[in-house]
Amino acid sequence: MANIITGIRIVLSIALMFCPALSPSFYALYIVAGFSDMIDGAVARKTGTVSEFGSRLDTGADIVFVAVCLIKLLPVLHIPVWLYIWIAIIAFIKVASITVGFIRQREFISVHSVMNKMTGGMLFVLPLTLAFIDLKYSAVVGCVVATAAAIQEGYLVKNK
Repeated sequence: MANIITGIRIVLSIALMFCPALSPSFYALYIVAGFSDMIDGAVARKTGTVSEFGSRLDTGADIVFVAVCLIKLLPVLHIPVWLYIWIAIIAFIKVASITVGFIRQREFISVHSVMNKMTGGMLFVLPLTLAFIDLKYSAVVGCVVATAAAIQEGYLVKNK
């Protein structure tokens, strides 16, 4: 059942490509896809069907969802240069953590910390707030949390 929910997220993500960005249909599919991401893992744990395949499918579905959202949202958002720089710094910290983890453990380490989950939640909510909160304000809050999460992830990977 959990893998079916994850598969639905992939289908919904692809359907997002055919919706105008920030339209009611975009938001409806976006919310359902996001909800499926929140429940698929819980369903897998509750039904005792957690698997390596399901974990990889979930990661793949996340990548498709994020890629589609970026394709649809980046052209319609006016993102200041300072925000791109901040995002690049966060990405650099995360890549450095992944690299250190791989060098030390000979495998890719993914930290599912509360801070990382908060970051994901804030990133999910961000497009839903665009109508009433200017991006430059909501992005600062999201980037502060994402920076803290990236630093914490690096610390945990380094000291694991």
